[in-house]
Amino acid sequence: MKSIAKDELFIGNINGKIIAAMVINHESNEGYQNVDWPTKAHADEVMGIHALGVHPHYAGHGYAKELVSFAITYAKANKQKAIRLDVLKGNLPAEKLYSSMGFKYLCTLPMYYEDTGLTDYELYELSL
Repeated sequence: MKSIAKDELFIGNINGKIIAAMVINHESNEGYQNVDWPTKAHADEVMGIHALGVHPHYAGHGYAKELVSFAITYAKANKQKAIRLDVLKGNLPAEKLYSSMGFKYLCTLPMYYEDTGLTDYELYELSL
């Protein structure tokens, strides 16, 4: 609900039916502070993609790629220097998607999220 109130939630829909969603904002896990990011920028010059998901019935049809393309366009329009994100280690479809769209893998870090606990995440950045 916070993401909706802050206008950070973006959805994909077909005929009014929500099939995908993601959050785009300037927030990041505290583990990001331990990374030597290639793009030097302040927090307000970097956007993050969070919780990107596509309904299983619509998976494999390119909708995640459309959302990421939107995020890139949105970040550029908002004069951002980079987009950063993390992927749960072993999430091969996400790794393949981001790599195919120009995101560079940087490292794997154990990070804590309420949903997963302390788990390994792969960090990516797209310089804009």
